[in-house]
Amino acid sequence: MVLALIIAIPLLVQTSKTDAHYEMMGTCRMICDPYNPKPSATALEAMQDLSAIPSPTFVQGTKGEPGRPGKPGPRGPPGEPGPPGPRGPPGDRGDSGKAGHPRVMGTARTETGAEMSPAIGVAKIAFYVGLKNPHEGYEVLRFDDVVTNLGNHYDPTTGKFTCQVSGIYYFTYHVLMRGGDGTSMWADLCKNGQVRASAIAQDADQNYDYASNSVVLHLDSGDEIYVKLDGGKAHGGNNNKYSTFSGFLLYPD
Repeated sequence: MVLALIIAIPLLVQTSKTDAHYEMMGTCRMICDPYNPKPSATALEAMQDLSAIPSPTFVQGTKGEPGRPGKPGPRGPPGEPGPPGPRGPPGDRGDSGKAGHPRVMGTARTETGAEMSPAIGVAKIAFYVGLKNPHEGYEVLRFDDVVTNLGNHYDPTTGKFTCQVSGIYYFTYHVLMRGGDGTSMWADLCKNGQVRASAIAQDADQNYDYASNSVVLHLDSGDEIYVKLDGGKAHGGNNNKYSTFSGFLLYPD
């Protein structure tokens, strides 16, 4: 193709003494003819030679190497939550707990005759007694009017409560002073001979007065609880129960 152009261009130049006239003949083919509406024979021959040249054949090259990966795009929105997974296997067995208090089924009795509660399985212990006969001086008050003695732990002949089930107990007492002579009265609640609560009633204007108190104590089996005068006079009151003594088990050991 280059050879044909070398031959055609001088021929075209020789045929033109003035400015050339250009015509487009097909793709990338241009023939020069000065002011001649018809191409010369030489131009036609050059054009035929150019058209006879075959078009170049394009051969596809080998595939290039892949380019570098691009930067990651922005994070997309979260997807819908998936369905729940299958149920897992059971876990290991935990440690055993501490042993609790023994429980019983039905009503039972202790060796001393105390009734056991079927609901919670502990001994039911409670008493409430009144003072019929008057006392004075320094003696144990023998509350001889027994109203309640659940478990039979109170002895009206001695005026003492004897613990047979160790635990926490509540006790309260109210002693009416026999007044009229201007004296005072002291009443102490004792545990095994030791004072655990005291109360005083004064006859300042020659009237009756009360001495009362209450305690919460831990008792062991065999402990004794009683109320003792420490001077003065205690009014009995026959069956009216002006002076009373009571207690019950709160929590067993």
